[in-house]
Amino acid sequence: MQTLTNEESVDSNSHSVNPTNDARHASNVGTPLTQSQAEFWYLVECQGCKDLAHSLKMVHDLALYHSDIPFDTAEKSALFDLKVLWEGFEKMGEKV
Repeated sequence: MQTLTNEESVDSNSHSVNPTNDARHASNVGTPLTQSQAEFWYLVECQGCKDLAHSLKMVHDLALYHSDIPFDTAEKSALFDLKVLWEGFEKMGEKV
């Protein structure tokens, strides 16, 4: 007969075949979305993550590679923000 140590309880998930079945983390829902956040998510879902990612990448590339305007720190930061957004939308589109 096998006995369990203090670290290994009956409901322990350490040796589980599918550890994602542990639903104890589900009680940590977090804060609900605000009205403006919910509206933004609705627009993202309607437009599509892949299309938004493509559009943001195109705006980024047009500004960076097809413009003669010199960039200062604020412009570089804004372009980086666009890059972060389009990469996030691409990741969201892969999961859907």
